[in-house]
Amino acid sequence: MASTSPFIAMVVAAICTAAVALAEEAAMSTASYQVICHDAGAGGYEAFPDVVRLQNGDLLCVFYAGYSHISLPTDDLPNGARVCAVRSTDNGASWSPPFTVADTPWDDRDPHICQLRDGTLICNWFTYYVGSRTRRPGDGVRYKEIWTVRSTDDGHTWSQPELIPSTAGAYYGVSAPIRELPDGTLIMPIYKELPDPLRVWTLMILSQDGGHTWSEPYMLDAENDDNDEPDVIARPDGSLLCVMRSNRGDNIMWRSVSHDGGKTWTKSVPIGFPGHAPYLLRTSQGILLVAHRLPNTSLHYSLDEGETWSENFEVDSVIGAYPSLAELPDGRVLIVYYEEGEGSSIRARFLRVTRDGVEFAPN
Repeated sequence: MASTSPFIAMVVAAICTAAVALAEEAAMSTASYQVICHDAGAGGYEAFPDVVRLQNGDLLCVFYAGYSHISLPTDDLPNGARVCAVRSTDNGASWSPPFTVADTPWDDRDPHICQLRDGTLICNWFTYYVGSRTRRPGDGVRYKEIWTVRSTDDGHTWSQPELIPSTAGAYYGVSAPIRELPDGTLIMPIYKELPDPLRVWTLMILSQDGGHTWSEPYMLDAENDDNDEPDVIARPDGSLLCVMRSNRGDNIMWRSVSHDGGKTWTKSVPIGFPGHAPYLLRTSQGILLVAHRLPNTSLHYSLDEGETWSENFEVDSVIGAYPSLAELPDGRVLIVYYEEGEGSSIRARFLRVTRDGVEFAPN
């Protein structure tokens, strides 16, 4: 039998090494997500997750649990969809069974979670009434209204739901967590949605007492009726950056800046790339991230506080998205998001973000 020449052996080894590297890269990019909740017991449709890392080190992820994208009360589910949560005590390696955070007699949608500096947890969401067989007592259109619950024991027990009066009997939704500003003010970015034809405006409500009472809404840009699903973050110079969904054309998101704590804002301008339900996070390295839906589940990062942004990084091919981010002690970033369609589940992946780019990280 003829022996293989050293040159051929070297080429074969190089090809094998390259093939292994490509296989590992493909496996990392397509198969390394976790399903952190498949069925919370309200019909098997889970969506709109939001995650926070608590001061005690736990990760708490709240989400919508129902039987479909809209889950109004039925005989089998008399309260409609509910707000549920799962908890991780090992930095996302494993997650608890789901438990209920809030369950009003209506469709409880798009929940979000924050922890204030004093340790209080506040979960905010909106209820949806259109077509529901149950109605909240009182006057008003009750199309969408915003509610909160709070916890002082790291989310093990929760208060009774409280309606925010300045959003009652109207058309207000929410798609982002409450943010605590450096001076202790709480700001909640919300939106007002008028149907037929669809028109949407971004607004802000403020609290000076830890979220017990809230201001009347402050309009961000009254001339732009395509500002939807806003999120906001404080920047090191004291300004606030708001990023918003667009529903028209190429779905190019909007941005606006406030220099007075969220009461007045610059005219909204296009950010340069499409997206729904943006979520903002600044890492410990000072890198600003925005995760969003479109295309599929995606992420951009900025090295100049949102003035310019990177190319798109696709996290997953699923279109559900409505992502949320949390940074772990080792520098990894956890992103949670959802699938779309019957049997939708909550997914999670780990990323590493540096000034050179984004890559997937091991679970």
